[in-house]
Formats: sequence, structure tokens, C-alpha cells
Amino acid sequence: MTQLEATDDPPEDAVRYSYSSSAMLGDYLRAAAGLLPVAAVFATVSVDTVVAVLFGGFGAIFGAFGIRTALRHGTILEVSETGLRAAGLRRVMIPWAALDRMKLAYYSTRRDRKAGWMQLQLGAGPARLTLDSRLDGFEQLVRHAAIAAAARDLELSEATAANLQALHIRVPEGSGPEARGAEDRVR
Repeated sequence: MTQLEATDDPPEDAVRYSYSSSAMLGDYLRAAAGLLPVAAVFATVSVDTVVAVLFGGFGAIFGAFGIRTALRHGTILEVSETGLRAAGLRRVMIPWAALDRMKLAYYSTRRDRKAGWMQLQLGAGPARLTLDSRLDGFEQLVRHAAIAAAARDLELSEATAANLQALHIRVPEGSGPEARGAEDRVR
């Protein structure tokens, strides 16, 4: 039995975050834009095997994307002083005291890098969780993760440090487990 399975009740100090419907609408529309033409072709035209395999492949890709979007949309994140818990179809618990991986990446959608999204990857042992900046409360969650990373003295990549700085989150150097008040230094 894992720590997550041992208790279904969130800690009293937990703050809940989720993906809003408006944030996920674009992904749902992209999935539908791929699935509907494939379904229309299969429903109205007799196709040979090669075309069926090609269109079926596209349909599978867009279908998987739609399922992934629905799973992400249905996930509720609970952040407390002790850890991060994802509750939904897939359950994950990342205790801050066991955090061993943190990566914050920025993906640009334009050449001038003025539009895009951030993605946070966290891990503790075999538990992994990937979140993106469409999450309501993303910056607060990144701040919690940065505090935990500083307390654990995790080495962060230059890209992660630069992306934390872009969010106005400063992680002090040399803030290992023996350091006190890491939360006060991460602003």
C-alpha cells in the first residue's frame, strides 16, 4: 500500500488546483478537429487498406490526445506543506521531503518567444508528475516545488533556473537540507 492509498483525505492545509475548462478547450477542439474528419471519411467513403491504415493512424493519434486531455482536465492537485498529490484516474504522491527531480521548461510558439507555455516536471523515486502553465495556480505550485528543491539541495539546470527567474522565483545557492528558512529566501 502506497502512502497515497493509505489516505484518501487531503491534509488539512492542502490547497487544491485544477485545469479550468476554458484552459482545456483548445486541446479538446484540436482533438475533435482530428477525429471528426477521420470519422466522416470512414462513415461516408469506402477506402482501401492503405488509406484505412493511414487514416486510422491519424484517428488513433488524435483520439489518444483527446483522452490525455480529458485525464489532465479531470486531475485535481492538492498541495500541502508535506507534498503534492494528484487525484484523478491516475494518482500520484510526491512528498516534498523525497523530491529528487525538478525541471521547469518553456516552450515557445513564436519565433520572438513572446508566446508559449511552461511545463513543470517533478519526481520522487518512481513517482513522476508533469504539469503545464494552464493549471490554475501554476506559479504558486512552482514556488512550492522551488522551496522543496532548495531545501533538498537539488541541482537545477540553467534553463530551469532561468525559467524560475522569469516567474520571479529566486532559489538561493547553497540552501541544502541543513539550511533553515528556505521558504523565506524563495521569493
